[in-house]
Amino acid sequence: MRDLIILLEDGFEEIEALTINDYLRRAKIEVDLVSVKNVKEVESSHGVKVVADYTLDEVKIDGYKGIYIPGGQPGSTNLSNNRRVKELVSMYDSSDKYVVAICAGPMVLDAAGVLKDKKFTCYPGVENRLVNKDRIDEIVVEDENIITAMGPSTAQILAFKLISLFKDDETSEKIKKDVLFYELEREIRKND
Repeated sequence: MRDLIILLEDGFEEIEALTINDYLRRAKIEVDLVSVKNVKEVESSHGVKVVADYTLDEVKIDGYKGIYIPGGQPGSTNLSNNRRVKELVSMYDSSDKYVVAICAGPMVLDAAGVLKDKKFTCYPGVENRLVNKDRIDEIVVEDENIITAMGPSTAQILAFKLISLFKDDETSEKIKKDVLFYELEREIRKND
């Protein structure tokens, strides 16, 4: 069993998809970028073309410990309208596997019915498009197997959380040091 499947559709937010992919792979966590289209090439919301590892038809869909939905528009809307994606998210949730989304990605979780009565966060304002409108104003929110994050600049923090879950806190701390995350924190504190 592999660790995380990252679903990509045209219009995905590249920071949110590729930061998670990059940091988790640095931590030796088994991650696959998977296009929900019938071709591997997917174009981000800012015109960056990415070649996924697989298409959805090429993977064992229940062969992962978790599923991740990056945000971005129209990517999140496209994923929300995809019957197969909604079924997959629902299946992962009912199997108590990790269901992770960031930014506008919780739209997909909402469309799949897995946000009902759950605590979550998303990009501010996205909650107005959801049935569950009770967004929590925190960077990362974990409610049982559902993990959500706010948006592009919070992708690093989500990645560290996922590294701790899939591996351990020690590995997460090592990656933070390797990518100079503490230097970024120091710079932010200096400018406050």
